Amino acid sequence: MIKTLDHLIVAVSDINEAEKNYSKVFGIDPVWRGEHTEYGTENSLFNFNNTYFELLAAKGEGLGAALVNHALQETGEGLIGIVFGTDNLKETYEKLSKKGFPLGDISFGEGANLKNNKIRKWKNLFLPPELTRGIFSFLIEHTEGNLPITNKFESSMVNNLDHVVITTNDADGFIEVYRDFFNIRLALDKFVDEWKSRMLFFRFNKTTIEVLEKKNDEEPKDSLWGLSWEVDNIKEAHSRLEKAGVEITPIKKGIKENTMVATLKSHTHNVPTLLIQHT
Repeated sequence: MIKTLDHLIVAVSDINEAEKNYSKVFGIDPVWRGEHTEYGTENSLFNFNNTYFELLAAKGEGLGAALVNHALQETGEGLIGIVFGTDNLKETYEKLSKKGFPLGDISFGEGANLKNNKIRKWKNLFLPPELTRGIFSFLIEHTEGNLPITNKFESSMVNNLDHVVITTNDADGFIEVYRDFFNIRLALDKFVDEWKSRMLFFRFNKTTIEVLEKKNDEEPKDSLWGLSWEVDNIKEAHSRLEKAGVEITPIKKGIKENTMVATLKSHTHNVPTLLIQHT
């Protein structure tokens, strides 16, 4: 049903400033700069080996502008959405409908790259609250055109999304949605003594959804929290970032065996961000 973690969306107030900051963070330039006139937004896209990353700002009026402005007013800049890819949206729609979920219509989107006027087209299905549980999310099927690729990732550059962190107060319900409905592989379900919390690990398209349960008596709710990005050489990445004026913690051993990590403290527009090297 769902094949990939297609991309992540970050709401920003100034697309130009955010693009400059994330170019420093990633060590690469964006591959796409576009607008969604029907939604009232503009975006900048960075492409990696296993996913892409979207900076989204309001420009005009529309549903997208309303989403971004609401997020900025309520919580400020930061992660606002996760998008899942499918190669057959009609079939996925039918499978979800059979499970009894109220679904809207499949919509069609088109974008032009302001850098070279190349066109991409896609189909969207925005997911209902019964499935998203607090996270803005939709399914996408790309139908025409491709994002330009980054030709070469040097060892100090970010090249992959290692994992995205989601918090939940209902791990069992999360499993029901992501494993049983979305058919994403649950690779691990364990209790972590260090954090006194249950953790879930869902894996697909060479990345991981890492879920941390924080139980309470409220209605089931999930929230996007942060991102972990992979580099081939964290020492070189650390040096590059310091020279670019990005605040970053000293490198240390990661909780996961055979990893080295460092945390970014600036330039991420309120997205908790970790760099990781697998040694």
